[in-house]
Amino acid sequence: MTATILDGKALAHQIQAELTEVVADFIENNGVVPCLAAVLVGEDPASEVYVRNKRRACERLGIESQLHRLPATTTQDELLALVKRLNKSIDVHGILVQLPLPEGLDAARVQSAVLPLKDVDCLNPENVGLLVQGRPRFLPCTPHGVVQILQRSGVPIAGQHVVIIGRSDIVGKPLANMLVQKGAGGDATVTLSHSRSRDLPAIARTADILVAAVGRPKLVTADMVKPGAVVIDVGINRTAEGLVGDVDFAAVREVASMITPVPGGVGPLTITMLLHNTLAAARGLQ
Repeated sequence: MTATILDGKALAHQIQAELTEVVADFIENNGVVPCLAAVLVGEDPASEVYVRNKRRACERLGIESQLHRLPATTTQDELLALVKRLNKSIDVHGILVQLPLPEGLDAARVQSAVLPLKDVDCLNPENVGLLVQGRPRFLPCTPHGVVQILQRSGVPIAGQHVVIIGRSDIVGKPLANMLVQKGAGGDATVTLSHSRSRDLPAIARTADILVAAVGRPKLVTADMVKPGAVVIDVGINRTAEGLVGDVDFAAVREVASMITPVPGGVGPLTITMLLHNTLAAARGLQ
């Protein structure tokens, strides 16, 4: 068996084409251009790439993009002051504070400071709580991208056992919350595993859908995958051989039924879902 590759880049282009029409209709009917403001503190190379790709996607969809660059020496108060100005700006609908922040800055405080109605990353505690309760204002971007890949590729989710490796606030926890909700894109049985889980390979082998999101190159090997399982690789790791995921792609592809590549898998969907949320935020603020 050689797994079918789930092309996240192609899916992202498809969804962005759909969003382009919706954005144009929103602008025509409201006279308002949705605007996403990104805050980049320091010079993290991965963040630079993400922000650049985001700006290009905004241009394609007709969404306005602001970039607020701050030096790595920025203080907590200076960063919070900028967030406060963006919260008050009637021209800004979505706010993205790019993570990771330089050492000495408290990401949790910053996320709590972003106005929930503009929190398109879905990291403000109010929006996290709404997600847990099954009535989200926004869906977190990377988990939403994972669900879109599964749904649009015809992968059944209801009743399936999903094993997520990684318990981060950005991917693991919110994805688990989304997949257990009732209705479309949910109704799964979810196991949230992590570095302290006992016998992780055995847990992984029980998955109908295996999601790797830990940031460890090629952690998931072929012997950890049940034959025919769907494997979603969220990891992006820079190594001497280039970008690789959390999954040993070449080996696992011979066991799984479907698999996402790195790059070109979940990453393009993350940006697309961010723009989806920006449009939703603009609607909510009208």
